[in-house]
Amino acid sequence: MIDITHKSTTLRVATAQAIVKLGSIETVTAIKNNQVPKGNVLEMAKTAGLFAVKRTAEMIPDCHPMPIEFTGIEYQINELEIKILVTVKTIYRTGVEVEAMHAASVVALTLYDMLKPIEKNIEINQIKLVNKKGGKSDFKDAFKKPIKAAIIVCSDTISKGKKEDVAGKTIIEKLKKCNVNVIDYIIIPDENKKIQEQLIKHAELNTDLLIYTGGTGLSPKDLTPEAIIPLLDQEIPGIAEASRKYGQDRTPYAMLSRSVAGIKEKTLVLALPGSTRGAAESIDALFPSLLHIFRIMKGARH
Repeated sequence: MIDITHKSTTLRVATAQAIVKLGSIETVTAIKNNQVPKGNVLEMAKTAGLFAVKRTAEMIPDCHPMPIEFTGIEYQINELEIKILVTVKTIYRTGVEVEAMHAASVVALTLYDMLKPIEKNIEINQIKLVNKKGGKSDFKDAFKKPIKAAIIVCSDTISKGKKEDVAGKTIIEKLKKCNVNVIDYIIIPDENKKIQEQLIKHAELNTDLLIYTGGTGLSPKDLTPEAIIPLLDQEIPGIAEASRKYGQDRTPYAMLSRSVAGIKEKTLVLALPGSTRGAAESIDALFPSLLHIFRIMKGARH
């Protein structure tokens, strides 16, 4: 199966349909009056659909087992057609489109099986996804002007050339996938003054997003939060909490990160871990949904 461990848990909803076409109005009447020899057709098919949703991962090899939070099955009878609508909801890392279509298919097949003793002209048509929502794509904003970002790597070792930067470059690659334009990338030592200089500089330039990586740990040289916080106009604790929660689900050490998020004038400032994994997971946790803040902050400008 595809690796989905990097994805965030969100509400996922999908609605699928199937259409069963009958050959005579007498069959439709028998269904409505509960006169089909095999029993209550609509209720039996609905029950089969509920089982189908739960067992999708057993039938489709690449589907992930997942908690199903809701399944709704509706019928719309129009002359000789029965439209089946199946809506499935979950709070998980991947969508429920296949679950909804699988259920719609099984409901249709159950109708076929129960009606075949009295109806010889049954067709199953238009099994398809009607709509879906959930996941990162639903929280991706489009902007008239590209979001401008600067990446600051805070590390004595890297600034001295003793080690290559990977975390900063990883952040840049991930931001590109979110259509963020990285206009500056610089490596500086773990010094309070240099950290603050970069924040003041980019606030004056109206850089939309300033991301520091490194200096958020617990060693005596980890000074990034102490340098940044006094300059912020506002802190946004929920951003750092979301990043830590995402990391904590993957490693118990994430709770030790002192990530910071806040606003300086018109610039969103983030201080993320310096490890490659910590930086990458922080970006995965926050983007692209975090970019919605620029629609809130700057409105018509973007």
